[in-house]
Amino acid sequence: MDSIVHPGTAPFWIALLTVAGLGIVELVSVLLGASASGLIDDGFDLNGPGDVEHGLLGGWMSWLNAGGVPILVLAVILLSAFAAAGFALQGFISQFREPLPLYAAVTGALAIAIPVTRWSSRGLARIIPRDETSVQEQADFIGLTGTVTLGPLDQGHPGTVRIKDRYDNIHTLRARAVPGHVIETGASVLIVDGANGLFQAIPAPAALGDDLYSNNGG
Repeated sequence: MDSIVHPGTAPFWIALLTVAGLGIVELVSVLLGASASGLIDDGFDLNGPGDVEHGLLGGWMSWLNAGGVPILVLAVILLSAFAAAGFALQGFISQFREPLPLYAAVTGALAIAIPVTRWSSRGLARIIPRDETSVQEQADFIGLTGTVTLGPLDQGHPGTVRIKDRYDNIHTLRARAVPGHVIETGASVLIVDGANGLFQAIPAPAALGDDLYSNNGG
């Protein structure tokens, strides 16, 4: 073990193992019909009214998560950048002297990882689907049809709906079914309401479902 964990690198190995653990948790949660990333975002909504309660932490997370990527993705980026920076820093220093003390190595790695995380989240947000959280933007989705990509949708934890807006842009929205409905994965839905980044859906009427199928190339 000592030949693998060189002096001054233990925190960076822990960060890498944490990244691997987060990946396993997300994979298992998806296989079970949920999403750890979605559940975490539900509990820590930076765009909702809970911002005031988070105070300084909420402001810090908003700055770090400038791109608006899911919190779990943000954690993976931060931990990966921290580990990579730490290994590179200690490897470079070791060519000339003894490895840096842990506190110095960790401080230096964080100083590199934090701006890298902010920059990466902004870039990544441009290429991955995002949940829409603006009230004004949400209004544009009311009345549109989509397909359940992570379900079933019920009145419990939100699932996800893939939807095409009026400009042919694809969005992934968090949604629940309207009370009295349970909507399975793959079913067509009609968005009927939404607030604070969460939409309400009902099964799409037959005519709308046929139109959606045709638009998707069916």
